[in-house]
Amino acid sequence: MFSSQWITTSTGGFSGCVDRIADAVRDADAILVGAGAGLSTAAGFAYAGKRFDDNFADFRDAYGITDMYSGGFYPFPDEESLWAWWSRSILLNRYDCPVGQPYLDLLHMLRGREYFVLTTNVDHQFQRAGIDHDRLFYTQGDYGLLQCSKPCHQATYDNEELVRQMAERQSDLRVPSELVPRCPRCGAPMSLNLRCDDTFVEDEGWHAAAKRYDDFLREHRRDRIVLLEVGVGGNTPVIIKYPFWKLASQNRHATYVQLNKGEMLAPSQLERQSVLLDCDAAEALSAVRERLS
Repeated sequence: MFSSQWITTSTGGFSGCVDRIADAVRDADAILVGAGAGLSTAAGFAYAGKRFDDNFADFRDAYGITDMYSGGFYPFPDEESLWAWWSRSILLNRYDCPVGQPYLDLLHMLRGREYFVLTTNVDHQFQRAGIDHDRLFYTQGDYGLLQCSKPCHQATYDNEELVRQMAERQSDLRVPSELVPRCPRCGAPMSLNLRCDDTFVEDEGWHAAAKRYDDFLREHRRDRIVLLEVGVGGNTPVIIKYPFWKLASQNRHATYVQLNKGEMLAPSQLERQSVLLDCDAAEALSAVRERLS
């Protein structure tokens, strides 16, 4: 579909690009946001470094884990140790985490406009910032949901009360055995509703959100639409990046915006329609919000 020629930045400098983005948002019939992990990193919620060391030094020393992402795949010796890790991680990143300023800036940009948000993030920041639930599709799951690990059925379960108990009552890097979650139907271990393999549960809420996303795309396929990609790297390009390129290529009225730090790339065919800004997403969103105020 696309040639091997690429663009990696846009001319005009930071200020000029911000002006172009603000103008496109102001004139748009609709805005589609595609957000990846880089947005939460820009908000200060890093999974490594000081934030990890401040909260997981004991796991680091006991198991050699160096960051929260890799810790999620660590082969813990038993379920009690596994849930000691996960309960602390979920509490930090899902329930007791402040709302990131970039999310609030984004909400300010979207308020009063026709929009939809597609995200691979699982930390619930969009919901907590105030994004309309009916305008959000979190494709990869949510730290706040449990599912059967088999899975024996297609349903998910809220976990906040259980997570808080496990975080409070854990000792020696283990939770009490009676707190280890089991499937209410088959008794198998529960797991988090995160898309890591083919056991991921797509429940009724997931399918309803997917339909709303498809309806949004169908309704605005020929409109002046801003495709705002924020913090999306190369790990899962088929969910946001490649579809956004395709949408832009099929609609000459579309503006494709890419905000990221150090990972900028778009097909040369989209150069006229694109604004690629290699920068901290928090800085860029704050500047765009200011232009729109």
